[in-house]
Amino acid sequence: MRALSSRLLEGVDVMAAVVDARSFGGAAEVLDMSQSGVSRAIARLETRLGIRVFERTTRSVRLTDEGRSFYEEVMPLIDALAEATGSAASDAQKVRGRLRVNVDPLFARLILGPRLGAFMDSHPELEMELRSKEDLGDLIADGFDIAIRFGHPQPSSLVARKLLDTRVLAMASPAYLERFGHPKDPMELETSDHRCILFREPVTGRPFAWEFHQRRKKVTVKPQGMLTVNDPGTVYSTCLAGLGIAQLFELGIEEYTSSRQLVQLFPDWSEQRFPLYAYYPSRHHVPAKTRALLDFVAGLVR
Repeated sequence: MRALSSRLLEGVDVMAAVVDARSFGGAAEVLDMSQSGVSRAIARLETRLGIRVFERTTRSVRLTDEGRSFYEEVMPLIDALAEATGSAASDAQKVRGRLRVNVDPLFARLILGPRLGAFMDSHPELEMELRSKEDLGDLIADGFDIAIRFGHPQPSSLVARKLLDTRVLAMASPAYLERFGHPKDPMELETSDHRCILFREPVTGRPFAWEFHQRRKKVTVKPQGMLTVNDPGTVYSTCLAGLGIAQLFELGIEEYTSSRQLVQLFPDWSEQRFPLYAYYPSRHHVPAKTRALLDFVAGLVR
């Protein structure tokens, strides 16, 4: 295919303006150019084409036979190009097509999945694919439009938009507390009196450290753990089943706390926070489908 050059269309718009205005002066006024500038643009076009485009007299301007042939051949193509450009711009504003989302498993299960119906109903021309993955991976190489992940961003070329900070809370079920007692201080979790459910971080392969924050104070605890898991949903289910104390995100556990299925421990040491980020390839010309999901998720977590 012949390489396109901006010089191919240079001066064509000026020629069209002269034809429409029937004078160089009228074209200059429409294009906000000087009349000499219009003349130079037409001269360059004629030199490039190797034909004389206009016959000019002091009273009138008309196309030559060669100029008319060129005009009649090229203007439908220009109109088609303008229509295609306008159509593309219009399509960019429509929420449709396929949207592939790399989403944190816990966020998908507790927050996004149960509420996704409203989003789908609002955008019936959109087809979504949700992929729950342990890590971010290579967003572009894996073909995802957007990712929604808990955790602090790693250095990359992706746009990282922070959606929220959620508190990290130590939680236990009433059954666990009845069996093992209610610890009063985070340091008690380092003793053999209590059992903790540890979560293995997917990037490092090591269990997450347990931190407790109280204003400017921070305590790091090495909990006694009989159970280590790598699926966040399993952390919740085993904690609900009374197998141990777990650190859970405040986001999404309202149902369990309001029904007293889970009890918060150490409310005075509950200021640690963990972020939720959205990732996408570029902040320029963000597709409408991506913007729509970003706005929807931001509304959910707000």
